[in-house]
Amino acid sequence: MDETLSPQLEGLIPLLAAFEVAAEQGHITRAAQRLGVPQSSLSRRLKTVERTLGVQLFQPAGRRVTLTPQGREFFERTHALVSALDDAVQLVRGNADAEGGLVRFGFPLSLGPVSIPSLLAEFHELAPKVRLHLTQAHGEALANEIRAGRLDLAVMIPSPDTASAKVLGRQQLHLYVAKEHPLSTAGCVDLTDLRNEMFIANPPAFHLRQVLDSCCAEAGFVPHVVFEIAEFDTLRELVARGLGVALLPAAERHHPELVRVELSDPRYRNIGLVWADRPNPAVLRLRDHILAKAHVFVHADNPLPESDR
Repeated sequence: MDETLSPQLEGLIPLLAAFEVAAEQGHITRAAQRLGVPQSSLSRRLKTVERTLGVQLFQPAGRRVTLTPQGREFFERTHALVSALDDAVQLVRGNADAEGGLVRFGFPLSLGPVSIPSLLAEFHELAPKVRLHLTQAHGEALANEIRAGRLDLAVMIPSPDTASAKVLGRQQLHLYVAKEHPLSTAGCVDLTDLRNEMFIANPPAFHLRQVLDSCCAEAGFVPHVVFEIAEFDTLRELVARGLGVALLPAAERHHPELVRVELSDPRYRNIGLVWADRPNPAVLRLRDHILAKAHVFVHADNPLPESDR
């Protein structure tokens, strides 16, 4: 193999980041914003890549752009290389600055309003130079981001069963109904009592929806889901307006129009912390901070079983 780099490669290396982001975004304006450069500058870089390779990589598609067959092949062959190079840069920079660095941190949609912001505010007081890029999504999406190397650390529900993970605590799930609902005065219900109820739930990819489907299957019925929504505050508002009932963890902010009803057979879900391989010092600092503050995710009436500690 020739020990010298080809002139084409020497010219392309500084431009690969522009191609990578434009290919991922499919939109020149958003890609330029992501890179923090003018749109005209990004367009010139992409034209240089095409001129260097001698092929067209992008084609217009309405207000967006899509990859040509040659562009798709080039992206598939360079994506892993660019990601590996980015990991190497982040690792070296992180190791060189123990007080600063970047942490790409993800957390569940159900822990957004209070728990995570409070925890991050405390961490910022301790490590003000650490930069945080935040992602909020459901569990499977966060797991995919960790596997793809796009997140360094994530609080996940349920807790993954891997060596680079630890269970933080668990949440008890309850039935929530509107104040005017006939079950609002029940105090406790069996799942079989909900056979004829209309449910408001997350989409099927969400773990909480899978728990609902599983619980109802055990009780001998399929839940009649009339509304599917990812956003929890809106979900609770729909329940409060009497449009259905929902199986949810306790809200982080009190909703005066909702009534919590206990399940006769209590259901729980574990909350875990997972981190990517070779975490830099900034990631380790946030990881250790979260582990020390795990009680934020554990309610006094829901202690973690000894086997999960």
